[in-house]
Amino acid sequence: MSDDVEKEIKAAQAKRKMITEEDISQAVLHNEKHASMAGVSYDTDFYTTDKYEGYTTSLPINDEDENEDELYQETNRRLNSYTASKEFLSEAVEGADSHDPFADSMRARTIAGRQNEYQQRRFNRMLSPSRKDAFGEGGDSESRSYSEVAREAELEKEEQRVLAIIAQKKKQEAETGVKAEVSSEAPKKKRRWDMATPVQQPDATPVVSSSKRSRWDATPARPNDLDATPVRKSEWDDVEATPRGTTKRSRWDATPVAANVNVAATPVGSMGMMTPTPSQMYLTPEASNALRWERELDVRNRPLSDEELDAMFPTTGYKILEPPAGYEPIRTPARKLTATPTPMGDNGFIMQDEVRAPVAADLPQEIPGVGTLPFFKEEDMQHFGKLLDDKDEGIMSVEELKERKIMRLLLKIKNGTPPMRKGALRHITDKARDFGPGPLFNQILPLLMSPTLEDQERHLLVKVIDRILYKLDDLVRPFVHKILVVIEPLLIDEDYYARVEGREIISNLSKAAGLPTMITTMRPDIDHADEYVRNTTARAFSVVASALGIPALLPFLKAVCRSKKSWQARHTGIKIVQQTAILMGCAVLPHLKNLVEAIGHGLEDEQQKVRTITALAIAALAEAAAPYGIESFDSVLKPLWTGIRKHRGKGLAAFLKAIGYIIPLMDDEYANYYTKEVMVILIREFQSPDEEMKKIVLKVVKQCAATDGVMPSYIKEEILPEFFRHFWVRRMALDRRNYKQVVETTVELANKVGVSEIATRIVNDLKDESEPYRKMVMETIEKVVANLGAADIDPRLEELLIDGILYAFQEQTVEDVIMLNGFGTVVNALGMRIKPYLQQICYTILWRLNNKSAKVRQQAADLISRIAVVMKSCGEEKLMSQLGQILYEYLGEEYPEVLGSILGALKSIVNVIGMASMTPPIKDLLPRLTPILRNRHEKVQENCIDLVGRIADRGAEYVSAREWMRVCFELLDLLKAHKKGIRRASVNTFGYIAKAIGPQDVLATLLNNLKVQERQNRVCTTVAIAIVAETCAPFTVLPALMNEYRVPELNVQNGVLKSLSFIFEYIGEMGKDYINAVAPLLEDALMDRDLVHRQTACTTIKHMALGVIGLGCEEPLRHLLNYIWPNIFETSPHVINAVMESIEGLRVALGPATILQYTLQGLFHPARKVREVYWKIYNTLYIGSQDALVPYYPRLENDERNSYQRTELDYVL
Repeated sequence: MSDDVEKEIKAAQAKRKMITEEDISQAVLHNEKHASMAGVSYDTDFYTTDKYEGYTTSLPINDEDENEDELYQETNRRLNSYTASKEFLSEAVEGADSHDPFADSMRARTIAGRQNEYQQRRFNRMLSPSRKDAFGEGGDSESRSYSEVAREAELEKEEQRVLAIIAQKKKQEAETGVKAEVSSEAPKKKRRWDMATPVQQPDATPVVSSSKRSRWDATPARPNDLDATPVRKSEWDDVEATPRGTTKRSRWDATPVAANVNVAATPVGSMGMMTPTPSQMYLTPEASNALRWERELDVRNRPLSDEELDAMFPTTGYKILEPPAGYEPIRTPARKLTATPTPMGDNGFIMQDEVRAPVAADLPQEIPGVGTLPFFKEEDMQHFGKLLDDKDEGIMSVEELKERKIMRLLLKIKNGTPPMRKGALRHITDKARDFGPGPLFNQILPLLMSPTLEDQERHLLVKVIDRILYKLDDLVRPFVHKILVVIEPLLIDEDYYARVEGREIISNLSKAAGLPTMITTMRPDIDHADEYVRNTTARAFSVVASALGIPALLPFLKAVCRSKKSWQARHTGIKIVQQTAILMGCAVLPHLKNLVEAIGHGLEDEQQKVRTITALAIAALAEAAAPYGIESFDSVLKPLWTGIRKHRGKGLAAFLKAIGYIIPLMDDEYANYYTKEVMVILIREFQSPDEEMKKIVLKVVKQCAATDGVMPSYIKEEILPEFFRHFWVRRMALDRRNYKQVVETTVELANKVGVSEIATRIVNDLKDESEPYRKMVMETIEKVVANLGAADIDPRLEELLIDGILYAFQEQTVEDVIMLNGFGTVVNALGMRIKPYLQQICYTILWRLNNKSAKVRQQAADLISRIAVVMKSCGEEKLMSQLGQILYEYLGEEYPEVLGSILGALKSIVNVIGMASMTPPIKDLLPRLTPILRNRHEKVQENCIDLVGRIADRGAEYVSAREWMRVCFELLDLLKAHKKGIRRASVNTFGYIAKAIGPQDVLATLLNNLKVQERQNRVCTTVAIAIVAETCAPFTVLPALMNEYRVPELNVQNGVLKSLSFIFEYIGEMGKDYINAVAPLLEDALMDRDLVHRQTACTTIKHMALGVIGLGCEEPLRHLLNYIWPNIFETSPHVINAVMESIEGLRVALGPATILQYTLQGLFHPARKVREVYWKIYNTLYIGSQDALVPYYPRLENDERNSYQRTELDYVL
C-alpha cells in the first residue's frame, strides 16, 4: 500500500515538472476551476446562485467598518458557551480605563468639587469696585457712590424683567406655533462667516428653500427639469436640525479628519470663537489637573533645541555630530497622517513666547524672598507669578513693592510650614494699617474666589481677614461689599465650622464698618434678581443683627418688610427675621413683639412666596421664644387661622408649621381649643402624598399632643385611628427621615394615652414580612416601654409582645442593635412577669450561640448581659449557672467582637450570682482569662480587664497569689492601651490585686516597669503605684519608692517623682504624716539641672500643699517654697506653669501674706523682665485673695489731702 502511494507522488511530481509558464497563464485565464482575480471560482457547490450573497460589495466608510467589526465580534462571541452581555463587557472595559480610585478623594479636597449647583452660583458674582466711605474725608475718585450702585441694580433688575417677559412670550409663541417676533438677544450684524452651508443627503428629496443662498455655498446651477417636485415648506422646517458631519472616513485613501466636524459650517469651539477667551469651558479641579499633566508630558517629550542641549550637557567632553551626507528625514505620507492639521484639533496659529510657562515638573519650590515651600501648585502661578520675575526691586514704585511684600506673606501663609505661616500671619496683622486695605483685599479676595481652593487654604485666608479686620477698623468700609461677596457663601456651606467662620467674619466686619455702612452696602442686594444673592444677604443681615443688636436694625427691617417697590425686598426682609430667630434663639424675646408686628402683614401679602416665608419666620420666632411669648403672637393668630383654610401645598405646610410652634406656648384651655380646630386640617393632610407635608404634619401632631390642655380621650377617639391608618404602613419605614418622625410622634402620643393603647395597635406588626417595618415597630415599643414602663400591659398583650419580639429577634437578616435594645428593655420592664418565658428565651439564646454567623453569636451574648439582672430577680440561678458554663466553653471564640460580648455576658452573670455560686468556679475561670488579656482588640481588653478587676475586688481569695502575679505581668502591657478606659481599669485592678496579696510583689513589678522607654507606659505605672499606695496605705510604698530614686537613671527618677505627685493627690490629708519624710527628696529634685525633675517636683508640692491646708504643716512648706522661688524665671512653658501652680497651692496653704512678702521685693526691680514675672505673680495673687491682702499692704502715712491709714486694722483681741 505504501508503494502505491509513493508511485502516485512520483507521477504527480513528474507531471508538474512538465507544465510550463504558458500553460499556467492559460489555465488561470480560461479555467474556472483555478483561482481568478475576477471572481470566486472554487467550491462553487457550497454557494447559492448569488455567489456574493452575505458579502459587502464596497469598501466600508466611516461608521460602516465599525458596525462590521461589532458584527464580527458578536458572531465570535456566540461561539462561547457562557459569557456576559455586550453591555456589561463594554462597561467593564470602559470602567477599567476610566475608573480612578483617587478621584473621590481629590474631588473632596477642593471646595468647589463637593459643592452642588446652587452653591457654585457664588462664582457668578463679581468683586465690584470699592465704594465710597460716606463717613470718610475725600475718597477715591474711582469709588462708586450709593446712588451709582442703586442705579446699576435698577438697570440689572429691569434687564432681568425684560428678558423674563421675552422668554415667556417666546414660550407662548412656541406653544401656539406662531413665529416669535421678538428675539431674546439684541439684533447683531450678520457676518459672512455666520451662515451654515446646507447639508443635503444624496438620496433625499430636494426641498425648495426660500432663504437666500450664500455665495460661499456651492457653484450656482440651473435646476434640472428631471428633479423632484418641489415640496411646499412646512412649519416644522423652521426647526433647525442638529448639524451632523457628513464626511465619511476612508481607511485607504484619505487624510484622517477629526470626528464629528461640521465641515460645511463655520467652525466653533476650541479655535473658532469670534472673541478669543482664555478657556472655552469652565475647568473643574480634575480637568485642571489632567490638563496640567498633559502639558507636562508634552513639554518633556518636545524636541530639544541646541541651546537647551548646551544648557543640559557639560561644555567639555561632548561634541555635536553632523548629520550624514545623504541623510534625509522620513517624509512618507503614511507616517505624516497624524500630523496633518484638522479644523478642531489645534488652537490655530500661536505666537511663540520666549518665556515658557512653568509646568508641574518645573514649578519652583524656592521663591525669592519667601524661601523653600513644601509645595507650589500651578494654580498659584496665576496669583503669585510676579514673585518669579527677576526684576530689580530698586526701580519699582512703592505700590509695587508693597504688593510683592503682601504676596510673599500670603504665599507663606497659604503654602508654608506652620512656623513660617505663624510668622507671616503675625507680620501681616501687625503691618495691616501700613499696607492699607486696598492692596490687602485686592490680593486676598481673588484667592478666596479661586475654583481650586481647598478647605485648609480657605481656613487660613479667612483667618487672615479676621485678623486684619481688627487692625484696619473703619478703613475697611470701602471694601465691605467685596468682602461680603466672598464671605457670604460660607454661611450656606455644608461644613459647620465654615459657617461659624463666616459668621465671625461678618460679625467683626459689621463692628468695624458700623451699621450705616452695612445697610448701605447690602441694601441693593435685598431685592436682587438672583435668589442666591437674596438668600445669602438675608443670612448676612441676621449676623449683623446678632452683632450690633436687634433694636439697631429694627427700623430698617420694618421699612424693608413693608416695601411696596418689589415683593423680593419684602421676602428678603422677612427672611432676615427668620434667620435672626434661628441664629439668636431666646435672645429675640425682648424684641419679639416688634419683630412679629414687623412681619405680620406678610401673612396676607399678594405674593404666595411672601406669605410662605412669613409663616416660616413666625414658626422660627415661636420656636426661639418657647415656652414664653404667646402674647406677642396675638396679632397673627387670626391670619394664620384663616390661612390654613385658604391655602394648599407649600403655603399650607408653612402655616401649619407656624401654628404647631405657637400652640405649645398657649395656656391649657386655649391649647385644647386650637388643637381641635387645627386637627381637622391635619387629619385631612394625613393622606397627602407630599413628603414635606407629611413631615410637618407629624411634627405638628407631636407638638399638639405634648401640650397639657389636650385630653387623652380626644387623642384616642379622633387622632389615633387615622394616624395609624395613614402613617403606620411599610412604605414609611423605608425613608429614614419619615421613619424617625413617625416613631417620635408615636412616642409622644403614647405619653398621653398610655402604653397599651399604642402597643395593642402595633404588636401584631412585629411579625410583618418587611424587616424595616418590624424594626420601626420594635424601636417604638422600646422607647414607649422605656418611658412609661410595662404596668399598663395586660396578660394577653404581654403574651403577644413576647411572642412578637422573639419572632422578630429570630427572623433578623441583618443583626441590628434596635432589636437587641428592644428585647432587653421589654424584658427588664416586665420584671417578674417574664419568668414563664425565660426558658424559651434561653433556648433561643443557646441556639443562636451555636449559629455559624459571628454577628448572631455576638448578639446572643449581648442579650445575656441585658437580661442577667432580671433572671436573678426571677430566681433562675440554676439557669444562669448553665449559661455561665456554656459561655466559659465559648472562651476560645476566634472573632474578637464575639469574644468581647461573651466576656461581657460572663461579667454580668458574675455580678448578679456572686463569686461563691459562680459556675465554673472562679479558680478555673481566672486562668482562662489571663491569656485573653494579651488580645489587642479594644472590646476584648475592656471586658476582660473589667471581669478580672471584679474578681480581684470581690473574690481574690479564690485564686492563688502566683496566679495573681501572672495577671500583674499581663496587666503591664494593658497600661499602654490606646483607650483611656482600659488604662484606668488596669490601674484600678493593680490596686485590687495589691490589696489581696500584699503590695510588695506588685510594687516590685511596677517599679521595674519604670525603666521602660515608652512614656505612656511609665505614666500609667506611676498611677498604678499611687493606687497601690492609696489602697494599702502610703507607708507600705514610700520606702521602696524613695529608695528607687537613688537609681541614677532619668526615667526612673522622673517616674518616682510622678508617683509621689499622684500619691499626694490621692491620699489628701493623710499626706501630713509624710511631708517631712519626702522633703529631702523634693529638695534634691528642685535643685536638679533637669527641667522635668523641677517641673514634677513643683506639681508634687502643689498637691501636697492643697492636701494639708490648716493641718500645721506651714514650716516644711515654707522651706520648700524657698527652693521653688528661684525657678520663677524659667522660660519653658511647662516648667513655668508648674512653678506658678505650686506657688498658687502654697498661697492657699500658707496664706497670701507669705507670698506677698516674697513678691514685693521684685515689683519695682530695675530690670523689665524681672518686673514682668513679679507682676504676673502679684496679679494672680490679687485675683485669688484680694480681700485677704488688705491687712498686709505696707503702711502709708497720711498726707494733707488723703487718709491712707485704717486704724481698724490695728485692733487686737
